[in-house]
Amino acid sequence: MSTQQQRQPLPLPLPLDGVTVVAVEQAVSAPFATRQLADLGARVIKIERPDGGDFARGYDSAAHGLASHFVWCNRGKESLAVDLKDPRGNALVRRLVAGADVFVQNLAQGAAVRLGLDASTLCAADPRLIAVDISGYGAGGPYAHKRAYDMLVQCEAGLVSVTGTPEQPVKAGVPAADIAAAMYAFSGVLAALLRRATTGLGGPVEVSMLESLAEWMGHPLHHGMHGSEAPARTGVAHAVIAPYDAYPTADGGQVLLSVQNDREWRRLAEQVLERAELGQDPAFATNTARVANRGKTDAVVAEALARLGTAEAIDRLEAAGIACARLNTVADVAAHPQLAARDRWREIGSPVGPLRALLPPITLPGGPEPLMGAVPELGEHTDAVLRELGVTAEECAALRRDGVVA
Repeated sequence: MSTQQQRQPLPLPLPLDGVTVVAVEQAVSAPFATRQLADLGARVIKIERPDGGDFARGYDSAAHGLASHFVWCNRGKESLAVDLKDPRGNALVRRLVAGADVFVQNLAQGAAVRLGLDASTLCAADPRLIAVDISGYGAGGPYAHKRAYDMLVQCEAGLVSVTGTPEQPVKAGVPAADIAAAMYAFSGVLAALLRRATTGLGGPVEVSMLESLAEWMGHPLHHGMHGSEAPARTGVAHAVIAPYDAYPTADGGQVLLSVQNDREWRRLAEQVLERAELGQDPAFATNTARVANRGKTDAVVAEALARLGTAEAIDRLEAAGIACARLNTVADVAAHPQLAARDRWREIGSPVGPLRALLPPITLPGGPEPLMGAVPELGEHTDAVLRELGVTAEECAALRRDGVVA
């Protein structure tokens, strides 16, 4: 063996290889968090109700008969269909948790406590376990037992008040509160695993949708609570920068551009608007003046871009060093040349056949590709998981007959 071969580094494993996660989860926040763990190599066992499973399975049938939310959040997991309210089903899940590293749940407030599956109870029984409670508003306070759905939390966190047009507030087009909570739960699990590696101790992790989204409200929140008014709703425009908006083009598209300083404005005026004199005009020469004269600023930019096709407008803006983008549709994103050039799409298995899915955004060069496992059918792995727990075929048949498992 040559020296070069001897020095060849061993392939790196996926970061969470060997970590087992049990999740009593539904909708988006917990499932999206545990999908991140599955992508990085963890084994995720998803506990679902025998009578229909995770209710997100029924949101729509857009993914060739499967629900788009469910496909997005649940690839790479095993599905165990078990009735947690039946003492036998609850005991099976507790046995699973006893052999797990991480437990995640986002049941309605109080439900996990009634089932004995809240983080405090589980971690008291097993100090090495990392147990995550995801809730709408947190375990205490006057909102603790309030129902929490994504749109409602977007309203409570103030996101809707700063999103939309001056005339109409709107919610974000993606479940921002769910995603925020999911990502803090994901990072909380990683932090807890790191702490356990050095101390041997796991412990509870608590994440609330309201607190997660309130953190994401950082700019408007700090803008408003330290003496200034909250930023106004401006559509895709910027409250304190101009020009910074979407402008129609000659072929029916829209181009967004952002001028960050006065040097860029002068380049825009000369090379794109073909009106170099606007670079020195007192009504436009500074950002303060352009914001004060936003209507006139937008009008001169809109007039120039309306004479250009989308591709030509983008080319001229980029040649002038102006930040710009197309206003893409969902279909445009699915065919985005940058995602294709970076080979970000994969096929994953599902009960209805192969489906397209994006690689997770975390790239770890030098190791294997993230696990892009299949979307599970309800209860697909029930028998296999029960066998691992030592449940006999006769016991399994009895549990199935009584509706405890499916």
